[in-house]
Amino acid sequence: MSRILVTGGAGFLGSHLCEALLARGSEVICLDNCSTGSEENVQHLLENASFSFINHDIITPIEVRCDEIYNLACPASPIHYQKDPINTFKTSVTGAINLLDLARAQGAKILQASTSEIYGDPKEHPQKEGYFGNVNPIGIRACYDEGKRGAETLFFDFARKYDVDIKVVRIFNTYGPRMSLEDGRVVSGFVVQALNQEPLTIFGDGSQTRSFCYVDDLVEGFVRMMVSESSVKGPINLGNPGEFTVLELANLVIKLTGSSSPIEFRDLPQDDPTRRRPDISLASNILKWQPEVPLRDGLLKTIEYFKSKLNGTGLF
Repeated sequence: MSRILVTGGAGFLGSHLCEALLARGSEVICLDNCSTGSEENVQHLLENASFSFINHDIITPIEVRCDEIYNLACPASPIHYQKDPINTFKTSVTGAINLLDLARAQGAKILQASTSEIYGDPKEHPQKEGYFGNVNPIGIRACYDEGKRGAETLFFDFARKYDVDIKVVRIFNTYGPRMSLEDGRVVSGFVVQALNQEPLTIFGDGSQTRSFCYVDDLVEGFVRMMVSESSVKGPINLGNPGEFTVLELANLVIKLTGSSSPIEFRDLPQDDPTRRRPDISLASNILKWQPEVPLRDGLLKTIEYFKSKLNGTGLF
C-alpha cells in the first residue's frame, strides 16, 4: 500500500484528492495548517483507518514516512494570498524546499501543484507549457505568481542535482464543491451572490476569458501525472480548454440558480489577466487525460453544494 502525503489536503482541491487516493487503496496523510483549508472538508475521512490528519505549516520542516508527496499547500485565491503576501511567497518557496528535502530523504516521488498564473497576463493564446509568461514581478499578484515560478525552479533543480523524482502540473481555473464561501474566486463568488439575490460583481467589462475545470477532472489529472513514467516531469497544463467570458459565466450562473440578481461592473484589478485558456496537448498525448464534465453540469453540482452550506449558516 502506497503511503501518500498530501499537503494542503484539507483545502478545496486537497480534500477531493485525499478522497480519490483513499478510494484507490492508498494510505493518506493529510497535512494542512487550515489557514484557508478546513478540517470540516476531511472530517468524513477520519473514520477511515488509512487516513490521518496533521496540522502543520510547510514553512517549517517536517519528517514523515511517505512514498509519494502531492504539494497543494498555498492560498490560491487573490483575496487570500494577498492578505499576507510574504507568507504566501514563503509557503511556495520555503515550503517547496522543505518538501523536496523530505522527498530526497525518503526517496519519494513528489508532485508540485503549480498554476496557470505563472503565465501572467499572457501574450500567447492558448498557453502552451513552453511559453515563459508575462508576469509583473513587483505587482500585487506577484507573491503568488512568482512564488509558484520559484517553486518550479526548485523542483527542476532538485531533479537535476539530486535526481529527485519530480512531477509539475500547472492548474487552470478549477471549481466545485468545498470551495469556501469567502473564496473570492469568480465561480464561488458568482454562485454565492446569485443564491443570496445580491448583485454579481464583474471586474472590468466582463470580456476577459477563463477556462473552468471541474474538480473531479483535475484530480484525475493529478493521479495520472503521478503514476506516469519517471521521464515525465512536466510541466504539464491541466485545465478545461473551453473558453468563456466572465460575463457569459455570470449569466449562466443567474440562469441555473433562477436568481434575479443584477450584474454590477467595477474596475479591473491590477495585473488581472485578460485571456486564459490552456493548451492541453501534452496532457492528452502523454497522460491520455482530458476533462469530461461540461461547465453546466459542474456548476449545477457546485450550486447544490453552496445551497446546502448557505442553508446551514442561515444565510439562504
